[in-house]
Parts: sequence; structure tokens; C-alpha cells
Amino acid sequence: MTNKMADTPVKKLMLSMGIPIIFSMMFQALYNIVDSAFVAHIAHNGEAALNALTLAFPVQMLMVAIGIGTGVGVNALMAKFLGMGDKKRASHVAGNAIFLGFIIYIVFLVFGLFGTEFYIRSQTKDPQIIAMGVSYLKICCIASFGIVFYSLYEKIIQSTGRSLYTTIAQVGGALCNIILDPILIFGYFGLPALGVNGAALATVLGQIISFLLDFYFHFHYDKEIDNNPRYIKPDMHMIRSIYSIGFPAIIAQALMSFMTYGLNIIFGMIDGRIVTAYGLYYKIQQFILFAAFGLRDAITPIVSFSFGMSNKQRIKEGMKYGCLYTTVIMVIGLVLLEIFASQLTSVFGLSGPTATLCISAIRIISISFLFAGINIAMQGCFQALNEGMMTLVIALLRQLVLVIPVAYGFALCVKYMNAPQPLLWVTFIISEGVSFIVTMIFKKRVEKTRIENI
Repeated sequence: MTNKMADTPVKKLMLSMGIPIIFSMMFQALYNIVDSAFVAHIAHNGEAALNALTLAFPVQMLMVAIGIGTGVGVNALMAKFLGMGDKKRASHVAGNAIFLGFIIYIVFLVFGLFGTEFYIRSQTKDPQIIAMGVSYLKICCIASFGIVFYSLYEKIIQSTGRSLYTTIAQVGGALCNIILDPILIFGYFGLPALGVNGAALATVLGQIISFLLDFYFHFHYDKEIDNNPRYIKPDMHMIRSIYSIGFPAIIAQALMSFMTYGLNIIFGMIDGRIVTAYGLYYKIQQFILFAAFGLRDAITPIVSFSFGMSNKQRIKEGMKYGCLYTTVIMVIGLVLLEIFASQLTSVFGLSGPTATLCISAIRIISISFLFAGINIAMQGCFQALNEGMMTLVIALLRQLVLVIPVAYGFALCVKYMNAPQPLLWVTFIISEGVSFIVTMIFKKRVEKTRIENI
């Protein structure tokens, strides 16, 4: 009996695993895009509602970061043990992932009950935006078990090579969100119009649907894993192993949250319309970035499995085709965003200065995609080869160390030297370009120290 993770040619395996994950991740990006598109058309206060969702967005990203980051550790470790033929330890990893899911959910539940108002108030003084932001975020946090357990079961399933099922689960949840958004926001079919609360309810219900579908697929198809409840008992050695791989991935994902939070404050000191424009651009670009993240999530188990097999050739091919395919995705995304910048902005009903700012953000920031593809692909490779620190360094450069100081410097130029506001968007080209140089240095080092010594 053949094992496709061991026997299928890498370039074919990466496409067969990656394409379903890519579609899954792109549908995940739809959650926030769809919410924003609908709330933008709320009568009288659509732009304020957009601003509220933008301020809540970093916490939503943090939920995804911790869930998916933990899942990355689970994914890589399970794939490695399955590559070694060790079913017992692979099952132990899966069980401990479920235990960790309960802990993560409790943390966000507590934050949802007691921390949301303080968080939203730290970014704005507008009472209308505060009220909408708090109510939206509170619902998302209290019902966050859907996104947490969906993220974990998705990675468990992907480690066995059955990424098609995670795509089905993601599409099911996204469709639920898309259908429920207008119904709950505007009050169709006799239901009350709930506004931003309706958007929050549609989002969490979609996430719960995705979780339940993945739960079913895992127990029905993942026969390589023993789901005996005894494996849920926490094992500190196993948890440390999960986070030795997953913690850098959590930081890498969480930095997106911290970066957005910081940029909201920096841009807000100039003009609230810049915050709205950047927030919308960020959600639009996620549609492309999440496609690259999806391919990265195929790269990680393939390279990790090959590492467990000590197959040098398949590791090299995983890195080669991972970088190639991810770059193709980003170039296609760049071209599409450059062509359709105006049309994408109009979907959100923007006009005047806010629309102009959003269009300039799309056309300038997207140039950074030329560097971002390889940066993202190599982060997945570094994780698979137990070089989590390299992943962390690249993430810090891309999303914090370079972005915040450069953005702050440009913001001072705009505010006090009358520099044009689109100068702010050059920040992201600089951060991705410098990160690309560091990524290439790390790639040479890991080839010499990790791969050639196999």
C-alpha cells in the first residue's frame, strides 16, 4: 500500500494538497470582507460601523493566530510521527491539541466578558464607534470556540494529507456567513435588524459550522489516528514539543494583530479616514495573502514528513516548489489588485478622500507582494525543519520591527511636513524587501546546517 506523503512527486503532491487549502484559506478571508461589505451599507452610520469592525479586527486576528499557530505545531509534529510510522505518538499529539483548544477558548471567553471595552476605547474616543466595536467583539470572543476548534481540527486533518475535507468545512462555514450576513444585519424574513451584532452572529455561526464539519471528517476518515479519550490527558512534554514548533508560528500570526493595532493608533493620529482605508485594504489583501498562507500550510507537512523520513531530495523539492508556487500566487494577486483597485473600493461604498486613500493603498502596498511570497513560503519550510526561531525573526521583521518605526516616521512627515498621505503605504514595501534579504540568508544557512547533514 502506497503512502502519498512519501511516494507522490513533490510538485504534484504540493498542488493536490495546496489547492484545497488555498481555497479554504481564501474563504476564511471572506469572513471579514463580507462583514465589512455589508455593514458599509448600514443606513446613516455605515462608515462608523466599518471603523468599529476595523478596530475589532486585531483581536479576531489574534484568535486565528493562536488557534492556527497551535495547529501548525500539531500539524508538523503529527506529520513527522506519521512519517516515522508512530501512530501512538501522533494520536497523543492530536489529543493534547484538543486539551489546548479548551484552554485557548477559556482565555478569549474571559477577555470577551471583561476586556473588550477597554481595548476598543484605547483606539478611539467616538462613543458610537465604541458601542458598536464593543458589542461586535464581545460576541466574537464569547463564541470563539468555533474558530479555535476549527483551526485545530483543520491542521489535524491536513497532517494526514486529506486537505480536501478542510476545504469543504471552510466553504460550508463561509457560505453560512455570507447567507446570514444580510439577513441578520438588515433584518430580512421578519427578523430584527441587528446591525453590527448581526455581522458578528453571522461570523461566529459560520465558524461553528466549519468546526462541526471538520469534527465529523476527522472522526470518520482519519483512521491513522486513535481518538481514545486517554490521549486528551495533558502531557507537558508533548505540549512543549507542539509549541516548540507552533509558538513561533503563533508569534508570526499574532504580529499581524499587533501590527494592525499599532497602525490603527499611528494612522489615527493623522486622520480616521486613513484607519478606515488601511483597514479595508488589509481585508482585501488578505484574500491574496491567505492563498499564500494556504500553500505554506501544504509546504509545512510535506517538508516535515520528508524530514522525518530523512529524505534530502524531497525536502529540497518541497522548498523549491513551495517558493515557486507561492511567488506565482502573489504575482497574480498583484496584477489583479492593480487592475481592479477602484472596483474593489466601490464594493464598500466608499467615496471622496477615503476611497482615494484606499485605492492608493491597494496600488502601492501590493508591490510588496513581489517579496512577500518567498518570505511566507520559507517561513513554512523553517517551521518544518524545526528552525522556528528563523520563522520568528522573519515575522518580527515583516510585521513589527520594521513596520511600526517606519510607519511612525512617515506619519510624522505627513503630519508635520505636509508629505503626501500615500507615503505611509511605502512602509510595507520596505519591510518586505528587507525581510526578503534576511530570508535568503537564512535559507542558505538551513541548507548547509540542516539539509546537507541528513
